[in-house]
Amino acid sequence: MSVNLELRYAVHPQDYVGYDNSKLRSNFHVGNLFEPGNINLVYTLIDRLIVGGATPGAEPLTLETVDELKSEYFLQRRELGLINVGGPGRVSVDGETFSIAYKEALYIGAGNRNVVFASDEAQNPAKFYINSATAHSSYPTRKVGREHAQVLQMGSAATANERAINKLLVNGVVQTCQLQMGMTELKNGSVWNTMPAHTHNRRMEAYFYFEVPEDQAVCHFMGPREETRHIWLGNEQAVISPTWSIHSGVGTASYTFIWGMAGENLDYDDMDRITPADFARGAEQS
Repeated sequence: MSVNLELRYAVHPQDYVGYDNSKLRSNFHVGNLFEPGNINLVYTLIDRLIVGGATPGAEPLTLETVDELKSEYFLQRRELGLINVGGPGRVSVDGETFSIAYKEALYIGAGNRNVVFASDEAQNPAKFYINSATAHSSYPTRKVGREHAQVLQMGSAATANERAINKLLVNGVVQTCQLQMGMTELKNGSVWNTMPAHTHNRRMEAYFYFEVPEDQAVCHFMGPREETRHIWLGNEQAVISPTWSIHSGVGTASYTFIWGMAGENLDYDDMDRITPADFARGAEQS
């Protein structure tokens, strides 16, 4: 097994304006998260969020530290959240084992030394989608099942964005330092997420798309209101969203996505909203 980490740098919005599709993808698109027998991570210097995936097979995987963190162990100065998007699995945290089924979450506080991922069935491996943020305080490790989530019903079929927002690792469900994670499930026939769109300079965000049907895709929109760009994503791929960027998408079929945030506050409703009409007015003014 190996723990693989790729470093990404922060991007200024004035530089982003000149990016072609290739440069957009190299800076913001995240693929190859789930490689059997490995832990694959992307460390973005935007709020120092780590996005990754752990795919244990017949043998467990240990979350070892990497040189870029300059730490004695991975969670010495970090907290970690995960959601299982594969087969049933287990996560051991300093000797305590948690069974994590499909779409269940686990929060692991800073200071835990030994984190081990395992699959119940090697032929149907767990796929642990990971977000990790820096942490100045340590909070207890806690499993969060679907029954513990705060669920918001949003949108409508008329605007093709009827969806259930499952707030899993958020303030009010579990205590964290700065990390927040949740899962949005689009209803059958709905394809738009996070519309009306928004930004929040107080924190960045990452979106991970899954349950995207084979041969279908999601078009993710990013950038400031007046300079939006798009990135196409397939199943089990992610995108990094800077603080100055919107984060919204539309699929060629219904899908589910996981959102993760890190930054200055834990206020979920701290958003600077942008309506579809605002985008149209921006286009006219450009």
